[in-house]
Amino acid sequence: MEEQSPIKLSQKQWNRYEEALRKKVKSRRFEHSKSVSVEAAALARKYGADVEAAMLAGLLPDYARDMPDMELLRLAEKYNLVSCWVEERFPLLLHGPVGAVLIREELGIDNSEVLEAVSRHTTGAPDMGKLAKIVYLADSIEPLRKYKGVENFRRLSRINLNIAVLEVMNSSIQHCISKNSFIHPLTIEARNKLLYELESISFDFKELFGRDFIG
Repeated sequence: MEEQSPIKLSQKQWNRYEEALRKKVKSRRFEHSKSVSVEAAALARKYGADVEAAMLAGLLPDYARDMPDMELLRLAEKYNLVSCWVEERFPLLLHGPVGAVLIREELGIDNSEVLEAVSRHTTGAPDMGKLAKIVYLADSIEPLRKYKGVENFRRLSRINLNIAVLEVMNSSIQHCISKNSFIHPLTIEARNKLLYELESISFDFKELFGRDFIG
């Protein structure tokens, strides 16, 4: 992906994007989105990404999250976004790709890294750029998230971005298996790609975080 110029947002632009999101989603999801934005900015500072792009990409992933399933599927088919039958069976998985199209068309956002991050924040994808990884991770570890293991993911996020993303993907896949649910093919491909890239890194998670880190 071609490197993008740094994003510079005026307060007026930011307010416009926040207000557009507020009109699209439920109040709890709006608060979650603002929290993802803050977390994405923190990760961007740590890993050398564009902080304002991270804030924007972190704010908008759920832009289409509260749309009815049939409307998500209709728009996905209109814009040729459906990549597999799993998405047809569970249209909610399309809210990222559909949201990316809508923020481009309705808000005029055309930064390719931001659009990728919005599109892939739920499933992940092989060859995700740094910003997409940051938003994927921020969505799972933002401060309002409360679930078993989240503190471990937060600690890991401050050590290595790719390993943190991999561990969140592992947890997501394990959760789907425990519920006998379908797993999106892109998540499997993304996990495999990260494993391949991380083959040269070898250390003991329990040595780093203590015996309760895994399990």
